[in-house]
Amino acid sequence: MKDGNKRENIKPGLRVKIVLKADQRSGKLTEGIVKDLLTNSFSHPHGIKVRLEDGQVGRVQEIIE
Repeated sequence: MKDGNKRENIKPGLRVKIVLKADQRSGKLTEGIVKDLLTNSFSHPHGIKVRLEDGQVGRVQEIIE
């Protein structure tokens, strides 16, 4: 499984599971397609922040191959 903490692994159009800000405590994952990458740094310990095509924003936890 690819690492959701590294920006190089995440591209628009990729199917991912993210954790929304509101779901960080519960750890509930939301699946969707990446529209935009919002984290500019090379990596982030909690996952790269992305916007999904449906407008939801969260940090990538899993990349679905």
